[in-house]
Amino acid sequence: MFATIYLPNFYLQAAIRHQPELRPKPVALLDDNEKRAVIIQLNEPAEKVGVRTGMTPSQGLGRCLSLIVKTRAQSQEKLIDEILLHYGFTLSPYVEATAPGVCTIQFTDDQDLTSKVSRVIEQLAKCEIIAQAGIAPTPDASFLVAHLARPVLEIEKTKEFLAPLPIETLALTGVADPGHG
Repeated sequence: MFATIYLPNFYLQAAIRHQPELRPKPVALLDDNEKRAVIIQLNEPAEKVGVRTGMTPSQGLGRCLSLIVKTRAQSQEKLIDEILLHYGFTLSPYVEATAPGVCTIQFTDDQDLTSKVSRVIEQLAKCEIIAQAGIAPTPDASFLVAHLARPVLEIEKTKEFLAPLPIETLALTGVADPGHG
């Protein structure tokens, strides 16, 4: 079995991790390394007022004057990735940093995985890191399940789990994007 621990809005989480007072406010994130400044991630309050990824900061502010615009905090991103890997290794010696804010864990012992992974999600929450995890027979399935988990979801039969899902679900995770590795 495999588990994927996924940190939603990873770059935004890193940028505001030590500012919990910003969580209920509309916040958008820019990548200051890009030529054109556009919003790359936003939180739910920003989304609810009509701000969208791909907008310029001025377009976002046009939708919401109280929008807080932040830039990526790469040192925090690196630190959170290290914390994520640390907790991944508490579950198994077979851990891969799959992507920023994502790690995949292979288990050799399939006993009580949901409670083990749930404890790691709780430990990450104590570090002010929001995480969710999927447990499945394959790494790809665990990645998809992690995106749908609230906060931990374990499946045993991948085909039965995937069959009723709309194709839009795959698009939300980046799995259906042909440009996605």
